[in-house]
Amino acid sequence: MNNYILVTGAAGFIGFYLCKKLLEKGFRVIGLDNLNDYYDITLKEKRLEILNEKFSKNSYDWKFIKSDLIEQDLLLKIFNDYEPKVVINLAAQAGVRYSLKNPSAYIKSNIVGFSNLLECCRLHDVKNLLYASSSSIYGGNTKIPFSETDPANHPVSLYAATKKSNELMAHVYSNLYNLPSIGMRFFTVYGPLGRPDMAPMIFARAILSGAPIKIFNNGNMSRSFTYIEDIIEIIFKLINNPALPDENFDRTNPNPSTSWNSHRIFNLGNEKPTNLIDFIETLEFEIGIKANKIYENMQPGDVQHTTSDCSLIKDWVGMVPKTSLKDGIRIFINWYKEFYNYQEKI
Repeated sequence: MNNYILVTGAAGFIGFYLCKKLLEKGFRVIGLDNLNDYYDITLKEKRLEILNEKFSKNSYDWKFIKSDLIEQDLLLKIFNDYEPKVVINLAAQAGVRYSLKNPSAYIKSNIVGFSNLLECCRLHDVKNLLYASSSSIYGGNTKIPFSETDPANHPVSLYAATKKSNELMAHVYSNLYNLPSIGMRFFTVYGPLGRPDMAPMIFARAILSGAPIKIFNNGNMSRSFTYIEDIIEIIFKLINNPALPDENFDRTNPNPSTSWNSHRIFNLGNEKPTNLIDFIETLEFEIGIKANKIYENMQPGDVQHTTSDCSLIKDWVGMVPKTSLKDGIRIFINWYKEFYNYQEKI
């Protein structure tokens, strides 16, 4: 607890909850975020406001720095000043569909930025690097559930390709510089203060306002909706369970999830997938309003079904996401109504 933990993307959805958890547990945290306007910046400001109010802007244990991973000199200064031994990278240009419109943003943040971070980790002898990957890297795979032991070499969006690249880059640094690293493949994380570009927020806003909601692929889609608190608990456990070499690694039949060096890949997702129509019905029940549905074709870059096999993470840390969709959506909708002041409109 004497060393700082560096959390990048600290004002983001997962980053905020993780910083809060770490600070509550007595860790010292450096939070870094560029506060870009990819989505409503008031949400990011609210998350920081909560952290600053609870842990004080002047607290010895909590420091927030507005910066970008592509600013290599400033990033190196942060490492020089605070010497973090655990680094959790949650900073990235997010969004599958946005990557079709602005691909350069993904190259800068997810490739160049991550490269800068790896270099800083190498130069400062970081003992545990955890970094966000994504279920989207499974891309064209149709074998369900998605397993880390399956090849994932056919991404269908640039966002997914950058996340796959991160896994390959981290593996190289683990091999060449003995940097223990774990790639966390997140599956559709939701909850209070969540991202407004994700389905729970988009659909809740539309239902409450009476606007139509677009249901792609005519509703023939499913997701492993995963509640935020479950994700945070697993990341917290990973801090004290860094990657180790796989002593049984067979180079003639390589396991994509492990390596002869200290690099691992884990799925972090709910093992019970939910059909999109069932998900919308759960929202309708909690809100008390029927959605105005418009059915459309599949969108470029989308994956039809995602289901998480969590056997590996269960073996590693002893838990898997367990919050039911019904419980998670109830908490989420209660927060949404209060945060956006919808009580009187219903």
